[in-house]
Amino acid sequence: MLKSYRNRNYKYILFVLPALVYIAILSFFPAASVVFLSFKTSKDVYSLSNYYAIKGSLLKATYDTVIVSFGALLIQLFFAILIANILIKSLKGNKIFSTIFIIPYGISTVVSAFIFSLIFAAVGGFANSTLHSLGLPVIDWYKTQYSSMGVVMFADFWKNTPLVALILLGGLSSIDPAMMEAASVDGAGSFRRFIHITLPNLAPFIAIALLIRGVSEFNIFALPLVLIGYHPSLINTLVYEYFTSISSVDYSYAAATILLLIIAAFAVLVIKLGGTSNYEK
Repeated sequence: MLKSYRNRNYKYILFVLPALVYIAILSFFPAASVVFLSFKTSKDVYSLSNYYAIKGSLLKATYDTVIVSFGALLIQLFFAILIANILIKSLKGNKIFSTIFIIPYGISTVVSAFIFSLIFAAVGGFANSTLHSLGLPVIDWYKTQYSSMGVVMFADFWKNTPLVALILLGGLSSIDPAMMEAASVDGAGSFRRFIHITLPNLAPFIAIALLIRGVSEFNIFALPLVLIGYHPSLINTLVYEYFTSISSVDYSYAAATILLLIIAAFAVLVIKLGGTSNYEK
């Protein structure tokens, strides 16, 4: 019987073996190769010289990436919670609203970036035209580093909030309505119910949403490239740094390695927070 049990386990392993080979070849092996080659110089010597060569520009690229990523994630999370709480209620017109709010996620990143480049154009843009019609002074949206980051965050929020909202909507649907009713009977208001019941139950789903979107945010490239173009003084993300260092392959490997490490650290942090929240429940 024990032999039969072991044979059955081996059979299950064979079923997942193609997927494991696929992941190993297309994910782990390329990532490991990049880390290994990041230490190789043009003289076939292995050292930290590639990292020393890019450390100056890498600091700004890391700073810009962190600011844009966390700023966009906070905006997306805030509005996704609002949208999910609207969709979970049986309100008139919710079907139409749910159809409209999901549309941005179906639009490609390049197309949405082009749309927002027209909206925030310094001359003739919709945003400045609206300000002018209201008698307000027009704004050069790309004049400073932080205003440029704000435009990128806003465009990214519009494009990706639907995905976060759908994940949180699934979390809200899993909350037992009896818990809310019992808390309401005990005198807990809407705010206290949200803090003590909704948020703790949503924590694992928030962790999943942050992990999915956080990895994408740290890889952000097409959106700022179309919106702003290549202007390192305004915004220079880690993928920008990898893109511009491509003329020196060894430097680009080093930049890609730094990006890989940041993504891995962010993923571990989010998984840890999600696991802690789930355990406390």
